[in-house]
Order: sequence, then structure tokens, then C-alpha cells
Amino acid sequence: MLFKNLLVISLMAMYLYTLAFGLFMTSFFRIPAPVIFCLPLMFFYNVPVQRFAYRTETVLFTIALILYYFIGQNDFKYLFLCITTIGMCTLYFNYFVGFSKFRFKLTVIIFFALLFFSMILMVLDHSYQSIIDPIRSILLDEPIKQSPSGLAITQFAFGYQVAAFTAFILVLTITLRYNLLIIFIVFLACVAFIYLGMNRSALVSFAVSITVFIFIYYWYKGVLVIGIAFAAGFLIYTYALKNNADQKNNILAKNQAKEANDFNRLTLASENLAIYSNYPFGLVFYGKDWQDVTYRNPVFPDSLSSHNAYLMFLTYLGPFLGLGLLGAIYYRINKLYWITFKHIKLKSNAIVIALLFSLLAVSFNALSHTGWLLNADGPTLFLYYSILQGSKIYL
Repeated sequence: MLFKNLLVISLMAMYLYTLAFGLFMTSFFRIPAPVIFCLPLMFFYNVPVQRFAYRTETVLFTIALILYYFIGQNDFKYLFLCITTIGMCTLYFNYFVGFSKFRFKLTVIIFFALLFFSMILMVLDHSYQSIIDPIRSILLDEPIKQSPSGLAITQFAFGYQVAAFTAFILVLTITLRYNLLIIFIVFLACVAFIYLGMNRSALVSFAVSITVFIFIYYWYKGVLVIGIAFAAGFLIYTYALKNNADQKNNILAKNQAKEANDFNRLTLASENLAIYSNYPFGLVFYGKDWQDVTYRNPVFPDSLSSHNAYLMFLTYLGPFLGLGLLGAIYYRINKLYWITFKHIKLKSNAIVIALLFSLLAVSFNALSHTGWLLNADGPTLFLYYSILQGSKIYL
């Protein structure tokens, strides 16, 4: 029994590791890594939600992925990657987790423990880059492109991790009604991770998610809470981070450097909108891809995307098909937001509430990056299915 439990937990940790950090096929694993660690868990069968509870989502994902990646971009390899990653995540939650509260809680704990480990590596990378970067490269089995960061090749990918982790842990601490000292310590840690994480979109995403949560949770008292949080954040920056943290590699220093550069996300988005206006029904209906419409465009050197996942999706599929698929994919999630908001102060719903606001953060983060749900982005994909499964267990 002990061996079986250790085997199951090890397989869970390894599968969630591949999901969280986007490991697919590496030099060590010549077949998809999620398959290696997920399929064996199916032998430890648990009572599923139904025979298969995600038929609708599977059909919608498949249609959207084929239209976006295969027909739109002619990228069969990435289509295979996304379908495999999403498929394994579906099987994991439907058949392995099922109705088991223990397996669900353990899954969430392992996943966010992995993200916390990534946060710690990021902090250490500021002072010990020569030591941490080789460790990062070994753990990801890929050369490192940007530092300092955590378990991600680039700082952009790490932004999804820090947005997901900080929003989840702070909301969970508040909904479980820990004392003010613990909440303040968690808030301090979140500010430090975001400040040193050098990802401005993660800061905005965290702020939006937490602000929405505070106003729903505290109602009119939320104004006072937000004011206190803002003052605390300012004091933390002034007396704890400004003179004691890395002065070169932080979010403010990065922002100042970007201000001197004409290349910015707003320019990219406006140019993308211009392309969208030229092809209003979507590129797939004109037989064109991104390289065709951005050829020799000074704003898009080397066919660079607009760094807005939703805008890129609509540019390819158009407003009717694109918005229709997005609305259908997020329909059940949006219903859960309304249901949960009515019972937001119930401690029994704390995990699902925290997951919902974590998903809100990473979804907002996709407005400035290319990673998102249909990109099989690890944190976003995990949050999507964990919310659907958690709602069946707790709500």
C-alpha cells in the first residue's frame, strides 16, 4: 500500500510538472512527456464525474484548434501538441481525480507547490544567476533564453506562473479567514514575486483580479481595503524593496527601459486592428495567414504577433466564428463565476473561489501575450479544468 501511494503521488507530481512548465517532447523523453506520466494514472481509476464529462469542451476545443492552428496557420505539429496536452488534462481530471476531494486537493497543492518552487528559483536567480540558470536549463531540458526567471524559458512564460500563483494564494488566504498578520505576509510575498518577476502584465493582471475579488468579498468596505493595500504596497516598495532588492532587474527598471523604446504592445495591438479591419471575416476565410498580411510591415519585424491571444484568435477566425467559439468554451466557467459570487464568503468554497480568480488573472494576462487556453498554456489549462472539476465536488 505504501509503495502504491508513493507511486501514485510521484506520477501525479511528474505529470503536473510537465503541465505546469510546458514540457512536451524533450531530448530525454522522445514521446510526449504528459502521456508518459498521465496514462499510467488511469490504472488507478476513480469514480468519474460521468462516463466522460467533457464531451462538449472536447468537441469545441478540437474545432477551435483545427481552425486556428491547422487551417489558419498550417501548423500540424503544434496542433498535435495542443490536442495531446489538453486531452491528457481532460483524462486526468475526469478519470483520475473524479469526485475524490483528497485527490483534488492534493492535485491543487502539488501544482501550486511547483509554481512556488519556480518563484523561489526566480528570486535566487537575481543573486546567483551563474548557479540557478544551469539548474533551470537541466529542469526544463532546454537552453535558457531570459534571466532572471523561474522554471520558464522566457520571462513572458514565467508571467503566467506568477500571475496564477499570486492571485490564487492571496485569495485563498483571505477566503480561509486567516488572521491579518498571515494575510499581510502573503501579500508581501506576492508583491515581492511580482516586483522581481519583471512582468508588467502580471502586475496588472494580479491587480485586476484582486481588486475585483476585494470589491465582491467586502462590498463597500472594499474601497478601504484597496486603499490600505495600496498604501502597504507603497511602503513595502519604499522600505523593503527599493534599496534592498535587485536594482537592475525589477519591474520598474524594466518599465523605464521600455519607455525609451518605440516598440510597445499598444502599437502592436493597433497594427493588428488595422489588419483585422482589412480582413474582417477572418484570415481563414481569405486563404491567408499571419506571414502573408504582415510581410515587410515595419511594425511586425519577422512576422511578430500582436502579443494579444484573443485579438490574434479573432483575426484568424473573425468575429462571428471566433466570438462564438470563445463564448461556448468559457460558457460553463462564466456560469460558475456568478454561482460562486453568491456564496463567496463560504469557507467550503475557498479552493474553487481562489482558482476562479487565479484564472481571471491569467486570462487577463493573455491580453498582452500569446499564451492562453487554446495555446495549451500550463497554468491556464490546469485552472480551466480544475475549476470545472472542483465545481462538481464542492458546489
